[in-house]
Amino acid sequence: MQLRLPIRVALPRVTPARPDTGRRLLLPLTPTRGIKYGWSTAPPRSKPRRFNQPTAGLPVLTTGPAAALKRRENTTPHRTGVLAVKKGMTSMFVGKVRTPCTVLQLDQVQVVANKTRASNGYWAVQVGHGSKNPRGVTSQLLGYYEAKGIAPKADLHEFKVRDASGLLPVGVQLQPDWFQVGQYVDARARSRGMGFAGGMKRHGFAGQEASHGNSLNHRTIGTTGPSQGSGSRVLPGKKMPGRMGFEHVTVQNLKVLKVDNELGIVLVSGPVPGPKGRVIQLQDAKKRKAPGKPFRRNALKSINKRHPDAEAKLQEAREMHLKLKEERKAHSAAL
Repeated sequence: MQLRLPIRVALPRVTPARPDTGRRLLLPLTPTRGIKYGWSTAPPRSKPRRFNQPTAGLPVLTTGPAAALKRRENTTPHRTGVLAVKKGMTSMFVGKVRTPCTVLQLDQVQVVANKTRASNGYWAVQVGHGSKNPRGVTSQLLGYYEAKGIAPKADLHEFKVRDASGLLPVGVQLQPDWFQVGQYVDARARSRGMGFAGGMKRHGFAGQEASHGNSLNHRTIGTTGPSQGSGSRVLPGKKMPGRMGFEHVTVQNLKVLKVDNELGIVLVSGPVPGPKGRVIQLQDAKKRKAPGKPFRRNALKSINKRHPDAEAKLQEAREMHLKLKEERKAHSAAL
């Protein structure tokens, strides 16, 4: 007679009751938050979207180009800016105070085009500066200038304006009296390029010790990345030696000390980015009050008075451009 042993059935493993819910789990609870599974050990928020709600008195967030323009309305200048060349620094007395200032020269600054909300999605004025040899300009760009009756420009830049009232006729020239003495402007340009620089010069590192076993490593940056928490790698954005300078820098709230139409110069207080000869973008300050409406109105009147036939010249240039375009097509077809 064979003896049959009782079959042992594996019962499910039951964990102790959870203190928060009182329920028992068949399997142990696997943690999903912690140092091993993620950096954040804080409990999940019960109401992650309870901030910035319309019930708190805040306006409802909207999307789209119109809403974006509305949000930037207060920080967009009323008028266009100009392109100027940095000639150097000097000083002048404002009352009894000797004030350092920068000399900026305007060289054949003209309005090249207007960007409208209907066609481009925003309001802006394209301004050209200086002159350029036509031999160094592409045929497409030559046609662009030809349709406006303007000689090729050395530089082009767009200045955003608040609305349609900031647009100007194409072809008019902007002179230093576009700015008012005593107003504040923002100057933007590329900073001076320093080339390849070390950590001490580029980021202001203190360097390593001069002695105590340090040998020929006085100006090095030291270690570049930890090994445990960050995964044995160099984190993105680590400050290291590299190219220094030649970056877009904006200096805000510079005071206009003097304007001179005969010399074509604007004197602003303090330094502006870049070396001598750098092209500076000069526009009304965003964080200060713009020139008063009477001055803006008079400046616009003076421009229209200097160029009374700007619209007629533009239409004539467009017609001539179409005529020359047809002649060039016929000439190329004949060849």
